[in-house]
Amino acid sequence: MKNKIKTLVYGFGNPGRQDDGIGNVMILRLESWLKDNYIMDVDLESNYQLNIEDAEKISSYQRVIFVDASKEEIKTCKLEKLNPAQKTIEFTMHAVSPSYLLYLCDKLFGEKPESYLLSIKGLSYHITEGLSKEASMNLDKAELFLRSVLRDSIFKKDICHKLGV
Repeated sequence: MKNKIKTLVYGFGNPGRQDDGIGNVMILRLESWLKDNYIMDVDLESNYQLNIEDAEKISSYQRVIFVDASKEEIKTCKLEKLNPAQKTIEFTMHAVSPSYLLYLCDKLFGEKPESYLLSIKGLSYHITEGLSKEASMNLDKAELFLRSVLRDSIFKKDICHKLGV
């Protein structure tokens, strides 16, 4: 039997800046869904921003999916594979980019988890809590997509194991 892939879903952003907190809301939504579906090989993390200390955390996972708000011209969301990069600051306000964390993870711990960035289109970044209506709809679609990714790659293996298949 193949070993299961241990996955970390890491949502980040500032919930006090409206749609910037969309990654944090995704984590809140996934908590009960994972529990209700007995998906045990997925851990969740949520923070205002990524920190260099997170390199140690991600080094213990085979796959990391970062979830963040995006101002890019995308329809609702996009998933892109990440590669390690020394570049620390990207176009967002976050001080440490996911690619830089991967770079640190490789240099400091010799680990390169398979990593992706799920960008969800946000439209309003005012100083207030709560997502805009449009961002909430984009989050709904992104959540369904992420659930299918997590369920198809992990949950089916779990159910086969439980059934002894």
